[in-house]
Amino acid sequence: MTTVFFSRRVVFKITDNLRYREKKLLSRYDLYVDLFKRFGLKVTDVVPLRNVYLLFTDSGRKILKKVEYSQENLQFINDALEYIRSGFNRIISFTKTHEGEIYTTWNGELYCVMDAVEGRECEFSNPLDVSTAITGVAELHKASEGYRCSYPDKILVGRAIDSFQRCSDELSFFKRLALLHEYKSDFDKLFLEYVDYYLKEVDRSMEMLKNSPYLKICSEEDKIAICHHDLAHHNILIKDDKAYFIDFDFAVVDLKVHDICNFINKAVKNFAFELERAQSIIEDYCTVNSLDRRELEVLKALLTFPEDFYSISKDYYARRKEWEEETFLDRLIRKVEYKEDREEFLSNFLTTVYQES
Repeated sequence: MTTVFFSRRVVFKITDNLRYREKKLLSRYDLYVDLFKRFGLKVTDVVPLRNVYLLFTDSGRKILKKVEYSQENLQFINDALEYIRSGFNRIISFTKTHEGEIYTTWNGELYCVMDAVEGRECEFSNPLDVSTAITGVAELHKASEGYRCSYPDKILVGRAIDSFQRCSDELSFFKRLALLHEYKSDFDKLFLEYVDYYLKEVDRSMEMLKNSPYLKICSEEDKIAICHHDLAHHNILIKDDKAYFIDFDFAVVDLKVHDICNFINKAVKNFAFELERAQSIIEDYCTVNSLDRRELEVLKALLTFPEDFYSISKDYYARRKEWEEETFLDRLIRKVEYKEDREEFLSNFLTTVYQES
C-alpha cells in the first residue's frame, strides 16, 4: 500500500517501508508551493527520506526539515556550523529565505531548507568506513577549536557528573514504577533483573570522573570542541573516501572525548566490544587531533556509563518512543546480552588503547 498526499500541485508518496514514527512525522509536514517560494525554490519532485523530505529543485537537490525545537537552538546550530566551515566544509549548509533567514514560519511551525549532501551511509561493519568517519570527526573537532558559545544551555563542559546523577535518579524512579505494576510486562521483568547492576555502573562512572582529571581538562580550551552528539551511521555519509556530517540537531559544546565516546559506543557494541576496534578508532583520531592520557581516563569513565540501558529504559517508561511492546523488549534483550563483553572491554580499555609516546 502507498499513501499519496496532494498539496497545491506538489505530489508525494509515503510508502509502507517507512517506519511508523517517520510516517507520523512526515504526515505533519505542510508541503505548499508558497512555502518553497519563500526559499526561492521551484520544486519539481518531493521524496520522503527518514524524517525529512528530499526536494528536487531548480537550484539542485535540497532537504526540507520541519524543526521540532526552538529558534534559539536552530540559531546555535547555524552559528556553530558557520564557525566550523572556516576549517572544515563537509557539513550541511542552510538555504536562506528571501529575507536572509535560515528558517521560515509556516502555519505556526518552523521549517528550514538545507543543501542535500551526497554520499552513502557509513557502515560500522566496514573498518575503512569507521576509519574515514572518525578521521572526519577529528577534523571537525579541530576546526571548532576556539569557538565561543553564547548559548549556555548548549555548553555541557563540566556537567557530566551532575547529568549522570540525574540519570541515576531516573533509573531509580523507573525501578519503583516497574515494581508498582501489578501486572509486570516482559520488559518490566527483564529491566528489574538488570537495573541494580546498571545503577552501580552509573555510580562507578561518576566516581571515576570525580577521581579523574575531568574538571581540570574542562578548563583547557584545546580539549573542548563542538560535538555532533549523534554520530549514528546514517548521520555520517561517505563520498570519495571522505566523511560528511549531517543532522546537527543535538550538537553541543563539550570535551572532544564526548563525541569519541558516542562514536565508540555506536561502532563497537554490535561487534562484541572488540578492544582492537576501539584502539583503531583512537589511533585514527590521533592522526589528526591529539588525545593525552588524561583524556583517555575521562573517556573510560564516560564509556562506563550504561548509555544503551539507560536510553531504552527511558524510551519505555517515559514513553519517548511510540514502538510496539515487542520492539522495546527486543532492544532491551540485545542491550543486556552484551553485558559480559562490555565488562571485559572496560576492564582492559586503558592498557589496550594507550601507548606511551
